[in-house]
Amino acid sequence: MDVIIDTNVFIQWERSHRTIDFSQWEGYGKTAMSVVTASELLVGVHRAQTEEQRTRRSAFVAAILTHFPIIEFDIEIARVHAELFALLASKGQQIGAHDLIIAATAKFHDSAVLTSNAKEFQRIPDLFVLEPT
Repeated sequence: MDVIIDTNVFIQWERSHRTIDFSQWEGYGKTAMSVVTASELLVGVHRAQTEEQRTRRSAFVAAILTHFPIIEFDIEIARVHAELFALLASKGQQIGAHDLIIAATAKFHDSAVLTSNAKEFQRIPDLFVLEPT
């Protein structure tokens, strides 16, 4: 089982100024991200408050985008997404639109999701959720 990393995990690392280290999750296989995570990280660059922050974020995001594989949102993942959306809507348990894309990506690829937002992702049936420590 591989691991799809949620945006908030990268944001926590950027804010902490620590080196990104996923060694504690090596046993789960390869790490990757959804294309929506790449977009959210790039939005963070554009929303920086100062030029210094923008420069720092830009370098951080560039390093992430170079290091981690990005999984595209294709028609097969869209099918999983639609099924999950309908299921959660019928239960009145919707999650954020981007989180649902990330969850669908993980489900399609039989991967876990590493997230600081476990409560939301745990609404997805049979999705293995990991939390950073």
